[in-house]
Amino acid sequence: MSLNKPLLFTNFFAGDVVAGLGPYLAIYLLSAMHWQPGEIGIVLAIGGITTVLLQTPAGAFIDSTRLKRMLIATCGIIIAIVSIAIVALANHKPVIYGSQVLMGAAIAFVAPSIAAITLGVCSDKTFTLQTSANQAANHAGNVFAAAIAGIVALTIAAEGVFWLMAVMGVLMAISVGFIPAHSIDHIRARGGERRDASGKREPAGFSVLLTDKRLIALAVSVFLFHFGNAAMLPLVSQKLSLNSNVNQAIAFTSACIIAAQFWMMLMSLLCAAKADAWGRKVIFMIGFCINPIRALLFMSTDNPFFLVAIQSLDGVANGIFGVIIILMCADLTKGTGRFNITQGAMAALVGIGSACSNFSAEYVVQYFGYNAAFLSLAGIATIAATFFLIFVPETMSKARVQPQ
Repeated sequence: MSLNKPLLFTNFFAGDVVAGLGPYLAIYLLSAMHWQPGEIGIVLAIGGITTVLLQTPAGAFIDSTRLKRMLIATCGIIIAIVSIAIVALANHKPVIYGSQVLMGAAIAFVAPSIAAITLGVCSDKTFTLQTSANQAANHAGNVFAAAIAGIVALTIAAEGVFWLMAVMGVLMAISVGFIPAHSIDHIRARGGERRDASGKREPAGFSVLLTDKRLIALAVSVFLFHFGNAAMLPLVSQKLSLNSNVNQAIAFTSACIIAAQFWMMLMSLLCAAKADAWGRKVIFMIGFCINPIRALLFMSTDNPFFLVAIQSLDGVANGIFGVIIILMCADLTKGTGRFNITQGAMAALVGIGSACSNFSAEYVVQYFGYNAAFLSLAGIATIAATFFLIFVPETMSKARVQPQ
């Protein structure tokens, strides 16, 4: 098949944008602005909380609108403005807090809009491959941005990271404009629609989603996955900065991101090749099992090179998550017309889990140290893997929601 190239470029430039400023902002606030870890946890949580509040309404809006391309472009411009504002007004705490509100709001719309457009331009046979290719392009964009960020931090200034984010946001806005508006089937982009008694096509009621035990179990798993995972990279970034300056810490963090994103690209290719053959659950289970192992390994060393190597395992877990969660949402909502609100709700749970992870882990560090924080994350990640194994079924074929 021929992949949709404008979608790939949109995902490439969205890679660094959707990932957010979290790790870099944590280092910048700790090393350059001398904030306390607890304060940094609050900042990181603000963006996640904002995303949580808007994610599900964002999904509902994306289900109903034909302005998906404009949404993505607008979010790219907002992220660019916010990134520049952080650099220009870094001494003003309200600016930092406000920037995370706007960043969280923009991120709430980007990924669901891209997934909706992907579903709208693909057939059932091509959706898995295009989704996997999108994620591979997204991770490649992260590798590119992290490499440039590391070079800029070492050779120019730490603030260059935020200017890079601004440029990526603008390029994302430009790229999405090359997707032809007429190529998007907006009915398919929301997961199709059922027919009522009179034969009229209409989306299913929300009760279809709220009473589906498979979706509820998947939702709990998503929350636990990110609760046990999200804080690891910011914690490692801060750990790296303790014995180095902010520029070196940003460079090491970039190395962590590059190592992880390389594996994410490989996992995206694995999902493209095997997700329709092996099923979703087997592949997803690999991602769940990686997180507790990674957290325990972080406790074993302070060597920056070993820390970077361990962080590369994040690429296995999140590389699988990025593809499989979209496929599972599509499986479970096919024919309901509620694909985007469902993935919006899942993304909200990602935000809740990430916010809880960052907030709690930073305070554990402040009072008990880094090893205690990693041990607590390992425990949560183990619970997540166990819950997923027991309660979440395979969704690929017989567990799908079928149109009536």
